[in-house]
This record gives sequence, structure tokens and C-alpha cells, in this order.
Amino acid sequence: MSNSEENLEPRWTAVFALLAVGCLRLALPSELFVGPPWMVLVVVVVLIVPAMVARRKGNHTLNQVLGYLAISIITIDMVWSLGLLISALPGHKVQPQMLLRSAAALWVTNILVFASWYWRLDAGGPRAREIRGVHTDGAFLFPQMTLDEKSKKSMGEDRWSPGFVDYLFLAFNTSTAFSPTDTPVLTRWAKVLVMVQAVISFATVALLAARAVNIL
Repeated sequence: MSNSEENLEPRWTAVFALLAVGCLRLALPSELFVGPPWMVLVVVVVLIVPAMVARRKGNHTLNQVLGYLAISIITIDMVWSLGLLISALPGHKVQPQMLLRSAAALWVTNILVFASWYWRLDAGGPRAREIRGVHTDGAFLFPQMTLDEKSKKSMGEDRWSPGFVDYLFLAFNTSTAFSPTDTPVLTRWAKVLVMVQAVISFATVALLAARAVNIL
């Protein structure tokens, strides 16, 4: 695989993650979102397509702005849906089966959304990491960063840089264990994001799913 293909792969994975968030919204009942169910998916496509075109033309500033805008919109939509779901619990406005499905969809959405934020923000973002080539400093201390130079060369990790899957794994661990497992968090902004993700995951799993099981 060429270097250009290696650089494009994590970006395509990040795009698929945002599209998946738009598709997961279709699993929610109409009481838990504003507008038509396909709205977020359309918004993501409308923003991501010109962002990819801008990147190919070398307009990385526009690409970055559109990327931030897309993630911000889906984050707001996710938090809004979670708030509506929690507020619907006392009045039993959502059927138990739908409650479980909604909780599962929001839990997965939480992982994809925060993985996108980590990927977009860490060490200046994907563009800055591509320019440096080797990842030695950032908001997260990945295991590859703790290896000595000899070990990195012997393992073929001397030019290692995190891709979207690395941040997806970090987000998955945060949502399941409510904290990172093998990747310490170093910066304050990253610690805040990890705490927010853990709180959302806790609310989704511990409150919503448990409530749904109790009333089945």
C-alpha cells in the first residue's frame, strides 16, 4: 500500500463513521428527534462531499471547517435525542422495546461521535499528523508511543501515526469501561471530552437500558 493510500484510509473510515451516525438516527422513534429522520444523514452528506473536494484541491482550511461543522451538528443532535429519551422515561412515553433499541443506537452513536472528535482534534488534527509523519506527541499516550526506538524499528512501528480506528478503539473503551484502558489521557481538553463521553455512556446504559429491562 502506498503512502497516499495509507493517508486516505483513515479519512474514509472517518467519513463512514459519520454516515453511520446518520443511519443510526433512523432507528430512533419520531419522539426523540426534531425534523425528518433522514435530516442528519443528508446534512452529513451535504457537508462531507464538499469537504472531501476541498481536501483534494488543497483547501485544507475549508476541509477542516466543514468537518468540525458536521461533527458539531451530529453531537448536538445526539445530546438532544438523549435528553428527550431521559425526559420521556417518567411518563412511559416510549415503549420498552423501542427504549432498548433507542438506547443501543445512542450508545453506538456516542462511540462514533467521540471517536470523530478525538481523531479531528488530537495533535492538530489528521492533516497535521500526516505532515509530521511520525506521531510522538498528542493528547493521548498510545502504546506505540511508549516504545523505544529499537523496539519501534523491530516491530515496524518507527513511522507509526494513529488512524481513525485507534481513536475508535479509545472511544469504545471509554463507553464500555467508562474510562480509557490502555491509552492514558494527557491534556485537559481530552480529559473533559472523555468525561463527557463516559457520562453519556453511563446515562444510556445504566439508566435507559436498565429501565427498559425492568418494565419489560
